[in-house]
Amino acid sequence: MDEPPVLSALDGGVLTLTLNRPARLNAMNNALIEAMNRELARAKDDSVVRAVLLTGTGRGFCAGADLAGGGTVDASAHEPPDLGTNMDRLFNPMIRAMRELPKPIVGAINGVAAGGGANLALACDIVLAARSARFDQAFVRISLMPDLGGTYFLPHTVGDARARALGMLGTSVPAGEAARMGMIWQVVDDAALMDEATALAGRLASGPTLSYAAIKLAINAAATNTLDQQLDLERDSQRLLGKSADNKEGVAAFLAKRPAQFTGR
Repeated sequence: MDEPPVLSALDGGVLTLTLNRPARLNAMNNALIEAMNRELARAKDDSVVRAVLLTGTGRGFCAGADLAGGGTVDASAHEPPDLGTNMDRLFNPMIRAMRELPKPIVGAINGVAAGGGANLALACDIVLAARSARFDQAFVRISLMPDLGGTYFLPHTVGDARARALGMLGTSVPAGEAARMGMIWQVVDDAALMDEATALAGRLASGPTLSYAAIKLAINAAATNTLDQQLDLERDSQRLLGKSADNKEGVAAFLAKRPAQFTGR
């Protein structure tokens, strides 16, 4: 029986999703993206899921779209493919689902993250990378442009000048440099990656998930909001959070000098 393209395991409120096409460096084909979209829908709807951890099997995180081997594009076709259709049908719903998921996503980048794989990593909320990992905007090598949100994520993380250079030069960025330029959160030793990422996801899963959802919503909106609009959004979200059981528990725990026990209510 064929291995599923995405492995999923739920433990302690953390849904771990593992890209599972190691022979293709976890390159994304139709089956993998469809599986990701199903799992993200599950993460949204299942109240037991409080955080998501995304990683890959084998020696790489994700080599981008699979250009062969049953990939999203048939490189042998006589007519040029309509890449926009693939974006609308497969890739873009996945990225939207990740950014709109009202639960935190931790990315554990265990090797090369190239092309769409690099931007899949950047769609996570908090990204940890193995020291040997690298982020490679490889699109220009086949006369394409960054997708899966790359032209949005890069300017917001590394700035306009670096985003333009990374996109146009197709530069490969080692994990340490990615952290220094603000592309990702943290670099850890290869052997410690999954322990560190699992602990971080577990910490988030036991935390105030309503707050995380509000933070994601606000940061997503900040890219296009005016200051007045952002202040109004903060006001409205803070009003709702202030009425939550978790806020009451957090304040009580703070005053009692004890750890808070958050329930997501």
